[in-house]
Amino acid sequence: DLKVGDSIPSFSVAMNDGTVISQESVMGKPSVIVFFHTLCSDCQEELPLMQRLYDEYASKGVLFALISRAQSSDDIELYWKENGLKMPYSAQKDRTVYEKFATESIPRVYINDRDGIIRYIYTDNPVPSYDDLKTSLESVIR
Repeated sequence: DLKVGDSIPSFSVAMNDGTVISQESVMGKPSVIVFFHTLCSDCQEELPLMQRLYDEYASKGVLFALISRAQSSDDIELYWKENGLKMPYSAQKDRTVYEKFATESIPRVYINDRDGIIRYIYTDNPVPSYDDLKTSLESVIR
């Protein structure tokens, strides 16, 4: 599993809004990479908090990549609609991208600096609060 201080690994995902996010595209800007599955209760707790962060920080140049861990776009789209989520996501049919970051446990939130260095990692133990996430994100934006 990746640790704080590690560089973001090489990856590339197509988002549902048509953009592609990769290791290269996160360089030069703070980023938040989240792995989730909509049937995971901890993820269900975390996703609305990510939407709040996205609403507040995407327009300020923070890149967000919400990446499913082995879940279809149909299931995610339905969950997004039912829960009023608007963030772009990448539906991954398997764990190939996830396994570049970790071997177990979701949600996984990586908050990274402009140089692609992981500065904070949050998992389900415990699920981070909005204030925890915001404080961490603010520290990498400065």
